[in-house]
Amino acid sequence: MLDVRRLELLRDLARLGTIAAVAQARSYTPSAVSQQLAALQRDAGVPLLERAGRRVSLTAAGSALVASTETVLAALEAADAGLAAARAGLSGTVRIGAFPSAVRTLLPAALVALGREHPGLDLMVTELDPVAVPGALRERRLDVALLQDYDIVPGEPEPALESVPLLAETVFLAVAAGEEDGAGGRGGAGGTAGTGGTTGAGSGAGAGSAGDGEAAGDPVAGARAADWIVASPGTLCHEMAMRACRAAGFAPRVRHHADDFTAVLALVAAGQGVSLVPQLGAERAPAGVVLIPLPVRRRTRVACRRGAGGHPAVAACVAALRAAASSYPGA
Repeated sequence: MLDVRRLELLRDLARLGTIAAVAQARSYTPSAVSQQLAALQRDAGVPLLERAGRRVSLTAAGSALVASTETVLAALEAADAGLAAARAGLSGTVRIGAFPSAVRTLLPAALVALGREHPGLDLMVTELDPVAVPGALRERRLDVALLQDYDIVPGEPEPALESVPLLAETVFLAVAAGEEDGAGGRGGAGGTAGTGGTTGAGSGAGAGSAGDGEAAGDPVAGARAADWIVASPGTLCHEMAMRACRAAGFAPRVRHHADDFTAVLALVAAGQGVSLVPQLGAERAPAGVVLIPLPVRRRTRVACRRGAGGHPAVAACVAALRAAASSYPGA
């Protein structure tokens, strides 16, 4: 019988590419990972790995075993969910992961509802960047988490996970009040937005005046001459901003890096540049910030390990998050 923990290491190797990366992700030593994979290969009775210089790669048999591993792990998750459903009442620890703007807006109401309806659950929240969510779920550091992507930065399929839609938010171009007509110096579209609790300078929704034909069609293009505030490189929000600007025909002149949307909007209000902010991040925009809606959407899903969706605690979390998100457009 093949050892499930060793199968997980083989899957990690297929995903991460090196034994050193697997060791770091699992908090093992590289030699321990190598020993476990060698033991798995002996149990399998066929070569699973082959040397390619100083690296190792999977053989055809190894790749086939990784595909089967996903099915095996999903079956084990489903079996655990079935056992949990047979028990009376919900209890135990549920580790929930979410990105910062969701922790601030969606999580409080969901946690209150879960605590009231299922007092036996021990709820633990971890704030993390969406890029880190799939790995945290696979490695069982989280049980339920919010995955997100943007329509202009679609996420890669995750065979180890299953998910359900939660919310599709509008993304706004945030500019300092008084600069919306020029969108930072080029003649962009101006206006304010008030949907879903988002506030800007004034009231209403939509776009106002535009300085030229190009900017009238694309507020981002109108901000090509502006200084930009973007997230840290390597984050999803950073890639979204880069792609939005490239699609508008320019590379942004980045002046500041900030990952917290409250800080981003404070910098915008201080005239330090423009930025792209999704709806949940713009919930409490300070006075002096104008939010111009864009045809870009941030899409959020509730995810868990494949096979775990039927677990009563997971299902309860999904229901609570959907109820918390139901007041927002796009839910």
